[in-house]
Amino acid sequence: MKNYTITVNGTVYDVTVEEGTGAAAPAAPKAAPKAAAQKAAAPSGAQGSIKVNAPMQGKILSVSAQTGQTVKKGDLLMILEAMKMENEVVAPQDGVVASINVAAGDTVEVGAILATMN
Repeated sequence: MKNYTITVNGTVYDVTVEEGTGAAAPAAPKAAPKAAAQKAAAPSGAQGSIKVNAPMQGKILSVSAQTGQTVKKGDLLMILEAMKMENEVVAPQDGVVASINVAAGDTVEVGAILATMN
């Protein structure tokens, strides 16, 4: 065992760390994010060929686009809040929204597929 003194935001903590055997600890199972569950529930034919990915981790504040809606490049699809800032997620090109894979209130990871287009 090793003892460390760590200061976090001005508070001092004494920490004891147990040395491992070198084997990786078993990973705890993670709950599937809502976006992944919704995507899995959508029929595969409903997915478009153009993917709109989350540019950063955050929370979906609102969804402006609807499935089947025709959009132009730069049209607002949804608002993603990250670090207290509202970021517009826009259509990467002209097309039709094939699927919306998230809902307002969902938390998404960077790279998550938010929507697809044709």
